[in-house]
Amino acid sequence: MKITLIDAGKRFNRDWIFRHLNYTFNTGHSYAITGPNGSGKSTLLQSIAGAIGISEGSIAYEGSGAIAPDEAYRHLSLAAPYLQLVEEMTATEFLHFHASFKPFLPGFSAADILGKVGLEGAADKQLRYYSSGMKQRARLAQALFSDTPVVLLDEPCTNLDVDGIGLYQQLIRDYTAGRLVIVSSNDVQEYEFCEEKLDIRAYR
Repeated sequence: MKITLIDAGKRFNRDWIFRHLNYTFNTGHSYAITGPNGSGKSTLLQSIAGAIGISEGSIAYEGSGAIAPDEAYRHLSLAAPYLQLVEEMTATEFLHFHASFKPFLPGFSAADILGKVGLEGAADKQLRYYSSGMKQRARLAQALFSDTPVVLLDEPCTNLDVDGIGLYQQLIRDYTAGRLVIVSSNDVQEYEFCEEKLDIRAYR
């Protein structure tokens, strides 16, 4: 899948977050959106995801053919610390619920996925009782193990300890080959694998 930003810009009131952004993200490659806190990295990532609209320009999505912008969400998955989980559900129920919209990678069950992210022992515990680090593992599980060509990761190691960061890096190595991965972060541990870096400050 290919995502192309054409003279794209986003502003809130009179303040431009980014502007005149021309960039193409290609399948099979990994990209980092970098910049200090408050620079607009998450805004750009959410714009790419179609979660918020841009103020000028356009974003084009291409798979085997053109994809309408309002259908792009079907082709991507997103993990971000601000995404709310359904806390009344267990982790198993949450993954099954998510899979009703976006199926798992071939050959994986919910139990398999929870084992891969180290949550097998809490599979039947409601997410409301998870620690912040466990919740972030659940977010990574639903994003990385969804069968989508695009994976978007916003500060993916938020609330993870050293073991969790190591797990994240291993999951990236094992399950993102051939996919388009875009990471929004100012922490090199989260994006050191990325082939290209886009500093959002260059597009003010």
